[in-house]
Amino acid sequence: MTNTSDFAAGRLLVVAFEGWNDAGEAASGVARSLVETLSLEPVAELDGERYIDYQFNRPQVGLDDDGVRTLVWPRIQLHAAADAVTVLPRDPASPATEVLVLLGAEPSRSWRGFAAEIVDLIDVHDVTGVVFLGAMLADVPHTRPISVFVSSENEAVRDEYSLERSTYEGPVGILSVLADAVEAAGVPTLSIWASVPHYVHNAPSPKATLALIEKLDELSGVAIPRGELDAESTAWESGIDALAADDEDMAGYIEQLEQARDTVDSPEASGEAIAQEFERYLRRRDGKGGDGRPDDPRYPPVP
Repeated sequence: MTNTSDFAAGRLLVVAFEGWNDAGEAASGVARSLVETLSLEPVAELDGERYIDYQFNRPQVGLDDDGVRTLVWPRIQLHAAADAVTVLPRDPASPATEVLVLLGAEPSRSWRGFAAEIVDLIDVHDVTGVVFLGAMLADVPHTRPISVFVSSENEAVRDEYSLERSTYEGPVGILSVLADAVEAAGVPTLSIWASVPHYVHNAPSPKATLALIEKLDELSGVAIPRGELDAESTAWESGIDALAADDEDMAGYIEQLEQARDTVDSPEASGEAIAQEFERYLRRRDGKGGDGRPDDPRYPPVP
């Protein structure tokens, strides 16, 4: 893959949702990091009453800075730089990129209407390319590099990055619905998914967030700030090591995953295997109430 990109040049929208597509909060973690480090501000908000199921994504009550008790509602917001400052690429010879971020709770209903609104926002803000971020729970060990799967339904983007087209058939999430609508509107898209160890599904995974950022950095050519992610990733892995040291079953299971992973020469050489795992993950999420985790009796389903 190249470090410079015709796809990424211009106004690049990065999309991530909390929920189904966000194992270990990895995808939303990237989006939040971009909003913070690039000092982006909300420029548009989708109507939560139309798209969010508040029984699933409930509002939260808390105290504001003045000690006033207040409700905080789930939101879906588009963020952009107030003064349209571009993000400079690592290579001075490469074109600059302006990054926008769509972040919030995953919409629970009216997906067609939601997709139409996003397409309108893309048109209004002159977005030239869209990157969808996701993370899935998978049979992978925490001790190895996070597997990342990149795909696109756009032929020109696939040619640019030497990507294979996904052959998956089956149930999909909102990211696929949006990608279909955006591509139909004539804007190229790219999807990046990270595999998160399923046996640590309850905790945020900074290592997966870092893997997504590194891949986004590679594809866009933009030097994306890492913040404290390197140190947090090391601490995350060390914490799981400590837990496994006190649990023989868990340690044995992780060793099996390590052996399976080590049969692959390198993460870069395992594109087909990662794609197959991605497809298995989507089939597990077939609307039957699964949480995307493998059917391992040692790790009961998430309530």
